Amino acid sequence: MSRKTSSKVFEDLEAYQAFCAEFGYIFEPETLYQNNDRIWRLYSQRYMADKPVRNMWEIDGQNYKKRRN
Repeated sequence: MSRKTSSKVFEDLEAYQAFCAEFGYIFEPETLYQNNDRIWRLYSQRYMADKPVRNMWEIDGQNYKKRRN
């Protein structure tokens, strides 16, 4: 593996982690590049196909408010 390829993997991993933190998904590094993982597919939709993705922070916040009242 060349340095260019290995640095690309680390850049993708950091971007994937940032996506999970921003949208409230569980970050699992072993799912990087696995198309059978739901969260990786959402990441791919968001940044490779420019499609909207649900923000789990907002959904969880709404559910929390409903539960508290």
